Amino acid sequence: MMRRRLWGKVGMAVLGATALAMTMTGCGQLPFGNDDPPVSSVAAGEDAGGDVDFDAAIGDCVKLTGYSFNAEIEHATCGKAPANYVVIAKSPTKEACPSDADSTYYVTKGGEQQGALCLDLDWVEGECMEVPTSNLGDAEHVECTETGSGLTTVSRVLAIIPGTIDESRCPDDSTQYYTYDERKKLVCVGEA
Repeated sequence: MMRRRLWGKVGMAVLGATALAMTMTGCGQLPFGNDDPPVSSVAAGEDAGGDVDFDAAIGDCVKLTGYSFNAEIEHATCGKAPANYVVIAKSPTKEACPSDADSTYYVTKGGEQQGALCLDLDWVEGECMEVPTSNLGDAEHVECTETGSGLTTVSRVLAIIPGTIDESRCPDDSTQYYTYDERKKLVCVGEA
């Protein structure tokens, strides 16, 4: 079984006096020099404040797409396309999000961060997701009959196991797994 590291997207909205510009940059999960990921100051499920230009509550799903200077975020119904992320926390800065969040959408004004939405992929047991293998592309719910593009992989979510990152807890037919080290969550996936 293979462990996968998700390359998250970071969406940033810059608020100016007369214009709203959006950009996608970076990678939401970066390799660290040791095995201990940093611990965030905001727990999953916590609304620690901050203000973004998009009204979403913890547990809401969104569709986050785009690249540099063309990021778009919109409301979506959880568990099906076009949703690809769920809001897991809200924080005053992107750095305060859980370190294992898959993505972050944040707003700056005058160079200062105003708030952030901390996001995880909208995993659904029994359903299939197309997940980028790098920071290029967007994750999305797909039919399990679809195939990846070479830059993506299509997998069926076999199990979502809270309270552990022990991959031996995955079903036998799992081919890959995603760990959320800080929040102790394991997502086991297999062939679509």
